[in-house]
Amino acid sequence: MDNLDTLVAGFKRFHQRYYQTDQTLFARLKSGQQPGVLIIGCSDSRIDPALLTESAPGDLLVVRNVANLVPSYAPDVDCHSLGAAVEYAVNSLGVAHIVVLGHSQCGGIQALINGLDNNAPESSVGKWVSHAGAVRDAVLKDNPDKTPEEQARICEQASVVASLENLATYPWVKHGLSNATLQIHGWYFDLQVGELLGWSSDTDNFDPLVGR
Repeated sequence: MDNLDTLVAGFKRFHQRYYQTDQTLFARLKSGQQPGVLIIGCSDSRIDPALLTESAPGDLLVVRNVANLVPSYAPDVDCHSLGAAVEYAVNSLGVAHIVVLGHSQCGGIQALINGLDNNAPESSVGKWVSHAGAVRDAVLKDNPDKTPEEQARICEQASVVASLENLATYPWVKHGLSNATLQIHGWYFDLQVGELLGWSSDTDNFDPLVGR
């Protein structure tokens, strides 16, 4: 069975579970969606927000990009799908939470650290991850004696914090935060140990979410 056959077989099981065995959920979803959370995650095939959180269809609005980055709000400079998704999630769907979900062993952050030629025709990845260029520069400057693996982990987590700061520059997010109708969160999934960490402004660190 090749990859596409596996996907089709998976859909058959999905169809049986939700459309044949228990039609309640999709009967409700047919009238529209009301997710409570927007997750901005990485394109990495290993990091599936719905799978990690055992969320059902309709629970999450998910946007994924290389390295789970959120650029600063700049409507006159760039028009990208992430900004449109944030606007839609907050203004139209009324989500109560936005989570930026980073992870260990991120190829996008590794590309950022190694450097890519942003002027090369094939450098779409380089141009995109350059949004976190200032984060990389600060991490390398402040941690010159760390191993490359340690620098990468620090950069992965620092880029999540920077994305939260950038997220707060979006007018819809800023309005929600000021009215206490919206909260934003930074999470980090450690692939090596299977641990989910959350950014805490109180500790200025990523702390374990499970067991609190």
